[in-house]
Amino acid sequence: MAFKYPAARRDETKMDDYHGTKICDPYTWLEDPDGAETMAFVEEQNKLTMPYLEQCSVRAQFHQRLTELYDYQKYSCPYKRGKRYFYFHNKGLQNQSVLYVQDSLDAPATVFFDPNELSEDGTVALKMGRLSEECEYFAYGLSSSGSDWVTVHFMKADDLTKLPDVLERVKFSCLAWTHDAKGVFYNCYPPQEGKTDGTETTSNINQKLYYHVMGTKQSEDILVAEFPEHPKWHSSVTISDDGRYAVLSITEGCEPVNQLWYCDLQQLPNGITGLLPWVKLVDNFDAQYSYITNEGTVFTFHSNLDAPRYCLINIDIQKPDRKHWTTLIPQHDKDVLGSVSCVNQHHLLVNYLHDVKDILQVYELSTGKHVRDLPLDVGTVGGVSCKKKHSEFFYKFTSFTTPGIIYHCDLSEPNTEPRVFREVEVKGIKQEEYQTSQVFYPSKDGTKIPMFLVHAKGLVKDGTHPVFLYGYGGFEHSIQPYYNVAYLLFVRHLGGILAVANIRGGGEYGLTWHKAGSLGNKQNCFDDFQCAAEYLIQENYTTASRIAINGASNGGLLVAACVNQRPDLFGCAVAEVGVMDMLKFHKFTIGHAWTTDYGCSDNPEQFKWLIKYSPLHNLPPPPYSGPPYPAVLLLTADHDDRVVPLHTLKYCAALQHGVGSSPAQRQPLMVRVDTRSGHGAGKPTAKAILEDTHIFCFIAETLGLSWKE
Repeated sequence: MAFKYPAARRDETKMDDYHGTKICDPYTWLEDPDGAETMAFVEEQNKLTMPYLEQCSVRAQFHQRLTELYDYQKYSCPYKRGKRYFYFHNKGLQNQSVLYVQDSLDAPATVFFDPNELSEDGTVALKMGRLSEECEYFAYGLSSSGSDWVTVHFMKADDLTKLPDVLERVKFSCLAWTHDAKGVFYNCYPPQEGKTDGTETTSNINQKLYYHVMGTKQSEDILVAEFPEHPKWHSSVTISDDGRYAVLSITEGCEPVNQLWYCDLQQLPNGITGLLPWVKLVDNFDAQYSYITNEGTVFTFHSNLDAPRYCLINIDIQKPDRKHWTTLIPQHDKDVLGSVSCVNQHHLLVNYLHDVKDILQVYELSTGKHVRDLPLDVGTVGGVSCKKKHSEFFYKFTSFTTPGIIYHCDLSEPNTEPRVFREVEVKGIKQEEYQTSQVFYPSKDGTKIPMFLVHAKGLVKDGTHPVFLYGYGGFEHSIQPYYNVAYLLFVRHLGGILAVANIRGGGEYGLTWHKAGSLGNKQNCFDDFQCAAEYLIQENYTTASRIAINGASNGGLLVAACVNQRPDLFGCAVAEVGVMDMLKFHKFTIGHAWTTDYGCSDNPEQFKWLIKYSPLHNLPPPPYSGPPYPAVLLLTADHDDRVVPLHTLKYCAALQHGVGSSPAQRQPLMVRVDTRSGHGAGKPTAKAILEDTHIFCFIAETLGLSWKE
């Protein structure tokens, strides 16, 4: 059937001049989230979309089964503070996970902090939480409706008394206690005009670093670092393991590079009273330096200095010249050195990424020598928890078919082996029914791209299977195996294949892999993703009309760009909270930080890159007579202040105006705008289940899939 889409006013007089090229922006009015016209547009779109999603033939079965299977116990690794252990636990369908405490690993656990009590619908989330070094206080940041804005509160950790201290206007912040528990370092933005609830689009600049002394008002907080000449800089403090140094990392944008300053807190006779006397150990943006630990004045950093796959280096701050720096663990020939943690005073837990699969090893801090491997199946280390001063550590393993196994190991015991501390069972999902494999397929330029496939055991390659193809490809972010009940339902009950393509732009093989899919090389991401679909067709898994593609945020950009470039290659496209206007993204909230990945239209050369693939600017105008587009479902939310909704709304209006007016376009082009919801972090369980249900019903409906018991 053809669909009748709501009419959206086009203002053809809105022209922007980019270095002599005039670009019409007829839907500029959709950039005002509070405009009556924008609100009416959203309402009209939801009136079309929601009934369609609700009447999908598999809607009831998918929602019921997803709710049943989502109802399993979820645990985080325990972590030790003072003498007590803390961990997050969700009984199954609670909207937010609850923080528990116990005196020993065998002692009964009691509720320490329950975010579910803060709102009826679970839309107030615990965004960040930090216990002071000896467990005197708990600082916790709350966000509402999925916004990035955070309000920090405090309570006493022994009797759970709430304290009057409150910190507002906090966003993209560190939260670091000094070891004397007198106060905490945090970041906040200056007051801005208009609102700060996550529905605004105001640019986030001039972030400052403060020290809050317990028992005082925020207005009395001590400004310890600011960068008035550099409004886009972000800073973050880590307190060294020995409590002596404040280590300051400064970034500008999202590239893995930072300046590194420090302050010896012992050299402050009157404590922290004003701007700190920072020593600039690294005062350029040539490489990344992440603090791991220090032995006196010798600091160990995780770095990509001359090492695109990362290494560990030692710097003695008494001999700061680069000629004195030494390598503790050199970069590996192929694998990427991921997270590193110090444990048991003199050991390092080192996580390597080998062809997108995790390896966990123990090294000696003093020599960088390999001590032992830790047992790990094929999959992902979903969390490590340890402290330098404690001999024990926990790590959590997860994969496409394993929800979570938590291991415990104590290095103070001789010949110790990690033991399974907690293993989660999901009733109704039998792991042995699924098969996970990894393939390597050639991209357009011949580069071999890894891709995970999950499907029913004994699948026959007959070209008929529906595929859910997921990708991201940006910001050096690696997409490793992870557990998702909705994916397994798609495989089990809709006869599908899950395909996760590890395209360039991510960090799967380090910095080189990332740079091969960013800035002027961004087209490689789209080629890699399209070649994944072509590979699945060539290998006789599926046909183009049975492929659904999905991605979120930078992955939403990926999906939309690929649909514009190859509408014939896919049957359905689901783009969540995507960056769609590549000429203006840097003007809203934190968009300016992404210019390190994308470039910026203010620069003439970079404008040429962006205009070639910007989803909004590569949609065909009417009358459109090209190949029909796949079914398209766009998702956004009113409190998304990371990728603001205007991206999706403008793209939707232009898509319906051009492609939607073609008589040959029989598949729907729809948008789902959620309320009291944001970019994704902290989303309540009930909302997550409904969203997954709508996505997979839309795929089933538009690809013609039926439910298999």
